[in-house]
Amino acid sequence: MQSIIFIHGLESSGKGFKGQLLRKRLPECLTPDFEKYNPNISTKVLLEIRMKQLYSILKEKSPWIIIGSSFGGLIASIFTLENPDKVSKLILLAPYLSFPKLNPKIYSTVKIPVVVYHGKHDKIVSINQSRVRAEKLFTNLKYNIVDDDHSLHKTVVTLDWENLIKKN
Repeated sequence: MQSIIFIHGLESSGKGFKGQLLRKRLPECLTPDFEKYNPNISTKVLLEIRMKQLYSILKEKSPWIIIGSSFGGLIASIFTLENPDKVSKLILLAPYLSFPKLNPKIYSTVKIPVVVYHGKHDKIVSINQSRVRAEKLFTNLKYNIVDDDHSLHKTVVTLDWENLIKKN
């Protein structure tokens, strides 16, 4: 059985739309709640807090399939770049990859399969910046631009999650 985790976005939770959908489609998928967004805490500090939480969750098992949404995609990417031997696949949903900490000059590229879904109507995370950064960091990348917005609600309900996590 694969170890699968979903990392929610900045203002969401593991109980949000995507977390609930993934628990139905992939009952073994962990959907934890990470530190709640607080506008009085910088995103840099929040990133550090959530990274510590993720490390605590993922320390026991490996390899992991990690699904990350938006800010959760940033967290998933950093973890994968820092621990490529602990991740077998990375699935990113409208990932926020332009964050300064995710600097391609400080990370070695990884060869694990990375699949991205990004809505062409996303007004929150730039597709171009995200794609350029992804192409610099991941050598086994499939970047899908879909007819959706940042939430990707239309897209995630149509994905064949069972096969998506199995394919390399």
